[in-house]
Amino acid sequence: MKLKEDLNPLLLLLFHLMVWIYTFITFLPSYVLSWVSRSNEGFLGSEEERAKRAKARSVLGRPEGPYRAVSATKRLLTSLHPGVDTLDKMFEYAATKFPHRDCLGTREVICEEDERQSNGKVFKKVVLGEYRWLSYKEVLTAASQLGSGLASLGQRPKNNIAMFCETRAEWIIAAQACFMYNFRLVTLYSTLGGPAIAHGLNETQVTHVITSRELLETRLKAILIEVPRLQHIIVVDNTPTSWPGFPRGISVHNMAAVEKLGAKPENVSGLDECGKNQPLPSDIAVIMYTSGSTGIPKGVMISHSNIIAGITGMAERIPNLCEEDTYIGYLPLAHVLELSAELVCVSHGCRIGYSSPQTLADQSTKIKKGSKGDTSVLQPTLMAAVPEIMDRIYKNVMTKVEEMNCVQRTLFILAYNYKLEQLAKGYSTPLCDKLVFKKVRSLLGGQTRVLLSGGAPLSAATQRFMNVCFCCPVGQGYGLTETCGAGTISELWDYSTGRVGGPLVCCEIKLKDWVEGGYRSTDKPHPRGEILVGGPNVTMGYYKNEAKNHEDFLVDENGQRWFCTGDIGEFQEDGCLKIIDRKKDLVKLQAGEYVSLGKVEAMLKNCSLVDNICAYANSDETYVIGFVVPNQKQLLTLADQYGIRGSLEDLCNNKAMEELVLKIITEAALAAQLERFEMPRKIRLSPDPWTPETGLVTDAFKLKRKELKTHYQDDIERMYGGK
Repeated sequence: MKLKEDLNPLLLLLFHLMVWIYTFITFLPSYVLSWVSRSNEGFLGSEEERAKRAKARSVLGRPEGPYRAVSATKRLLTSLHPGVDTLDKMFEYAATKFPHRDCLGTREVICEEDERQSNGKVFKKVVLGEYRWLSYKEVLTAASQLGSGLASLGQRPKNNIAMFCETRAEWIIAAQACFMYNFRLVTLYSTLGGPAIAHGLNETQVTHVITSRELLETRLKAILIEVPRLQHIIVVDNTPTSWPGFPRGISVHNMAAVEKLGAKPENVSGLDECGKNQPLPSDIAVIMYTSGSTGIPKGVMISHSNIIAGITGMAERIPNLCEEDTYIGYLPLAHVLELSAELVCVSHGCRIGYSSPQTLADQSTKIKKGSKGDTSVLQPTLMAAVPEIMDRIYKNVMTKVEEMNCVQRTLFILAYNYKLEQLAKGYSTPLCDKLVFKKVRSLLGGQTRVLLSGGAPLSAATQRFMNVCFCCPVGQGYGLTETCGAGTISELWDYSTGRVGGPLVCCEIKLKDWVEGGYRSTDKPHPRGEILVGGPNVTMGYYKNEAKNHEDFLVDENGQRWFCTGDIGEFQEDGCLKIIDRKKDLVKLQAGEYVSLGKVEAMLKNCSLVDNICAYANSDETYVIGFVVPNQKQLLTLADQYGIRGSLEDLCNNKAMEELVLKIITEAALAAQLERFEMPRKIRLSPDPWTPETGLVTDAFKLKRKELKTHYQDDIERMYGGK
């Protein structure tokens, strides 16, 4: 997937001559270094050779599996260290081994100011200082005192406590407090709407919630009357210290004050009475609520042993992970990807510096021009990202490449294509990295050695770009909340695209025939089917939802739990998994938001202008589109109002009519309280109704999504910008 070469032939010849001379001069040293490297690695072979080796195999020799990693065919791994089988033990192990090493870091806010834009809008900008760090020992002490303080406020072991907070150091401190005292941590996305927040808090019957000042004032305060069991709100911010105007029976505390309460001698000495109760591996550690975009959010019950197994599998795919690594945390900690990534880092003594999407880079929206973003200051070696962020970086850099003068652009494209060829052969390109890609690499701090991608599929173009320009491998993974985020991660020397790697050492994967969709394990050239994940990382099921548990989880004759993902995959010759389809009408957008197409359709069918609608979303994209059969009478009336003439077919092909109908549909979506990312951003009007005779709906008039996609393929490409 080279960049297009439209270059001066003389410059091209000169470049290739220089490359030939450089290759000739460096051949012998690179060969010797390669041989030494292979010797040190126990003759594991070159990166190219390792990439071609089998990553997994079917342990029973059957095409449907189950498939296991080649290093775990005999036994699945369940823990990183012997005896460390709960999350409180894991952190205590790290704090004992790395007591004085930096653990959690937060940047100091020097000043905030409003910046008026040319269009009159005002944006808040910040200038940030250096990172301030808490050591592992200090975090352990803070967590212990907070847990003791919460117990003094009436929180009891095996009772639920809610976390409704943005990603920050206090989130992990509070989580560790809950793990130590065996409080079940209920996690809620900070972006959830009021009804979803109230549902989660009421379903779990929490009496205590940990939140931030901003979320308390903007989201939580408005629904407190709907959560009658709530008694205590713990605010992680230090200011203000008094909180007037809250409903009777609710006390608001600062986190620092609760820690002080827990540090009092009478509370420390009376820990057993206050309820410190060391958890068992089988105890619930987290009840993680989904984003809620599929309707009412579901709480996934995750045990200590589930998370320990999941992070064991993830850690094995990150080579040379150690206390020298620095991770940047900015994705939602209420999402299993970020929580698992941070716990992997904690288990190895890494330091975690906190950020946000608005302050990540020098060019980020909240960073004042001329001051440094978080990656420039922190210089992380490890980073997790969703494809949307990588795509944004890719587009920004390529836009700047287009703005270069002819010579600069030519050199960049030549270097890009040359490095792409070398990576395919398993070779490094230190000269190109230093002379051409150093500036691009500095966008993420210049020290990144591993990028992990998850949450949605990553396009091949973006993955190649990150490999080349950021001079580090991209590990693309596949996992779900129900599997603790663990499933597969591609090995970092595997530069193939479109695949998610082989199963992790903590789990196994098998394929189940989906006859209705035409996917079978006997398919050629590769077995295909619904992906089922089994192993110690498969969670305990959905909270208070037995019907859904029976539908999505099963236990085999050996007592092992399996989760039926609803995703369709195929196993390739080397044991790597490729995601090729989705069984359900649930689609994850590029940024990781789930969209229930059925829910969107049900809401918008209430619009009088809509006779039928099919919502469509591509996981490589950031928005939803729709195909609409309009109500003929309503459409003609609308056209008459705006003086647009023509037949029904003419009107459906009219761009102005499309925009008018889209505006009305958007208003209906807002009235139905759909999230912004659920609303179709572009539509195609269909003059012909969908009937069983057209093959676009069943006899029961249910949508045939596959056929509709094929029928409107040209429109899909148009609405997604011709991609």
